[in-house]
Amino acid sequence: MKIFRFIPILAVLLILSSSDANAQCKAFARQTCIPALEAFTHDGNYHATTLVAGEEAELYKTFYSGMEYRLAVCGDDNLPPVEFRVLDANRNVIYSNKESDYARIWDFKLESSQQLKIMVRVTTAGPQTTTPPSGCVAIMFGFKLKQ
Repeated sequence: MKIFRFIPILAVLLILSSSDANAQCKAFARQTCIPALEAFTHDGNYHATTLVAGEEAELYKTFYSGMEYRLAVCGDDNLPPVEFRVLDANRNVIYSNKESDYARIWDFKLESSQQLKIMVRVTTAGPQTTTPPSGCVAIMFGFKLKQ
């Protein structure tokens, strides 16, 4: 019955380790991705998580007509290229960085306000190992105010 005394301790350790990983990814986003926004104003949100090669994540975000936006996707140096696609409400691909040699940024302006889906996937390109690489992937948004 001693094992039941260790379950709460194990649960606390798991929670602390996952929050530590999120904090590390947030710091990665600050240091690596925000500079990629350059002349665009960061929207104040940090979208970052740890992904393994082959894994995918998605995010929904509303964008407004007439504004200029920059989308920056950054991955740890030890990861293979990170692919991202932007889809509209009808699941039409508006942009894919795969056709742009896995570019990390995309600048755009929409004719109408809409919610878009951003899908990121760590590719499996490169040498296959028994343990796939993992690391932080961040999605950051910037905007320019109308002038």
